[in-house]
Amino acid sequence: MPRRSFVCRCEDVTLSEVDHAIALGLHEVEELKRYTGLGTGPCQGKECISALVKLLIDKGLADPETVQPFTARPPTEPVTLGALAAGLAPDAGDGS
Repeated sequence: MPRRSFVCRCEDVTLSEVDHAIALGLHEVEELKRYTGLGTGPCQGKECISALVKLLIDKGLADPETVQPFTARPPTEPVTLGALAAGLAPDAGDGS
């Protein structure tokens, strides 16, 4: 069995999956993120954005001077660290 080469370890996105998406005509970082899920895991792209951009540059699909990173999307409403630690939804309050 051949070893799989992961581009995004958080979301288990392989090089072959990214190559498939590129073959379908997806060449922008944001398009590839939306199609493959790359960069949507716990690291939010900190581990995989550089690998993806290098791949696109090596294939001649991106210009290092103009390539854009992922679009940052913060939570829809602020969430306290206490609520996250307690496993509470933002609107669940503190139970009092």
